[in-house]
Amino acid sequence: MQKTIAEIAKMVDGELVGDGKLLITGLSGIKEAKPGDLTFLANLKYSPLFKKTQASAVIVPKDMPADGKTVIRAENPSLAFANVASLVVEESLYIRKGIHETVVIDPSAKLGKDVSVGAYTVIEKDARIGDRTVIGSGCFIGHQAKIGRDGFIHPQVTILDRTVIGERVIVHSGTVIGSDGFGFVNVQGAHKKIPQIGIVEIGDDVEIGACVTIDRARFEKTTIGKGTKVDNLVQIAHNVHIGENCILCGQVGISGSCILEKNVVLAGQVGLAGHLTIGENSVVASGSGVPSSIPPNAMYWGFPAKPHMEAKRVNACVQRLPQYVKTIQELKKRIEELEAKIN
Repeated sequence: MQKTIAEIAKMVDGELVGDGKLLITGLSGIKEAKPGDLTFLANLKYSPLFKKTQASAVIVPKDMPADGKTVIRAENPSLAFANVASLVVEESLYIRKGIHETVVIDPSAKLGKDVSVGAYTVIEKDARIGDRTVIGSGCFIGHQAKIGRDGFIHPQVTILDRTVIGERVIVHSGTVIGSDGFGFVNVQGAHKKIPQIGIVEIGDDVEIGACVTIDRARFEKTTIGKGTKVDNLVQIAHNVHIGENCILCGQVGISGSCILEKNVVLAGQVGLAGHLTIGENSVVASGSGVPSSIPPNAMYWGFPAKPHMEAKRVNACVQRLPQYVKTIQELKKRIEELEAKIN
């Protein structure tokens, strides 16, 4: 990356204070930044770091003084910095244009304009790929699968039969979408497989991390709503319905037929039992095990998950258990001494 700070200020629609000709050659966090780097400060409580940083320029909130530094004042410094970082990623990401000669494409598949497909990818019968979508090397696109426009499917992704993916969807390496739902019935002590004949449907502007598994439904659809972001190593079981703009952090596990309403956040290593509903705008804190449904606009934590403040009180009591045991032993001893005197 090599851009003047004036060019960057224009790009993020920010107010430049300082030398517009200053050349920016890298991006970094405010603690690690060195000369030539651009960094950002989103929260004024970290102002001491602003004074110490070695960065050549800083993106700061609108009302923050420059204190002699070159700054870009922005309405949302974090978002402005993210936009600059996105440009760097685009510049550094190598995309081989066109269709590699080793790709296997069924004659019935239809690819839109300016689609790019990497080496050794397989695209099966009646698949549909939207305009300008990029599919990396070693991917598998199944029978009748549909991928919308402007998507980015990273290498080694498996998208199985009849999966439907919207526009501007990003899927990272190692992910499997449309795998068989985990369904069995016990017949005379043996587990008999239940066919999973549904599909997976993913909305627009979804991003799915690396090594995520999303099972197709037993019937109908497993769905992920528009704008939802899924971190690495997440398991989404059959017939799960995830609403718009949800966040699923790493190692979340969602059992079959759960419903997540819009704007739900599941922090790292949250596990949901089957057939639950998590109400809109609710947050489940990391490491929680959720055995029952959660109402809207709630925050839950713990194992089993409880309302956050209740869980904190329970945890505080648990941390004092050694003290309680010692007190109980002392009281027991005193009671025994008093009983001995009485008798």
